[in-house]
Amino acid sequence: MGVANKRSIAWGCAEQIKAQGGEVVYSYQNDRLEKSLLKLGLAEEEMVECDVASDESIDAAFDQVKEKFGQIDGLVHAVAFAPKNELVGSILNSSREGYLTAQNISSYSLIAVAKAAQEKELLAPKASIVTLTFIGSERAITNYNTMGIAKAALESSVRYLARDLGKTGSRVNAISAGAMKTLAVTGIAGNKDLLEQSRSLTVDGVSVSLEEVGNCCAFLLSDLSTGLTGDIIYVDKGVHLS
Repeated sequence: MGVANKRSIAWGCAEQIKAQGGEVVYSYQNDRLEKSLLKLGLAEEEMVECDVASDESIDAAFDQVKEKFGQIDGLVHAVAFAPKNELVGSILNSSREGYLTAQNISSYSLIAVAKAAQEKELLAPKASIVTLTFIGSERAITNYNTMGIAKAALESSVRYLARDLGKTGSRVNAISAGAMKTLAVTGIAGNKDLLEQSRSLTVDGVSVSLEEVGNCCAFLLSDLSTGLTGDIIYVDKGVHLS
């Protein structure tokens, strides 16, 4: 969930999952984003419409997936959004509407999809759910503002979901990826400075790649990571050490 183009972290995850022999079902929010997926050459891939802001849309999407596959071994939640005016200047300029939108799409949606997947018995035994976060959840990153707060809520949701879904054998983890030139990052004011600062703080002076994040995602979805749940895994080449 969350592929927009070939610079999306979700795309990197999907590519590495397929490289390990996994089959991927892509979701799109609306007709416009469906066209974006088709432009990526995914016409022959499984795709479902799913707007994570709508419980009815989530239910319909998961019903389609269940009818086709029965159960799934994993779910990647790579969905986040905040109005652009929330990603510039001071947090004091945040609006109630913008704040709630960021929380709904970027944080609550993980709970919504996990709940629907469990209720529909869509998750196979030992299923794994992976979401994506950023270090702005714990540090006051310039201009990140409302999204940073939403990511903090997302990480807390990971821990509570890990506890409650663990009773049925499922795992829930998050990847805290380093800053990359994705569509999401380019929506942040001063994103060039953010990207350069992040690169300069890596241990080798080279930004993390989509492939590296995707590799971690594939690992977390596999049976190689059955001992991990409720964790935030940093894939940022050491930026979080600074």
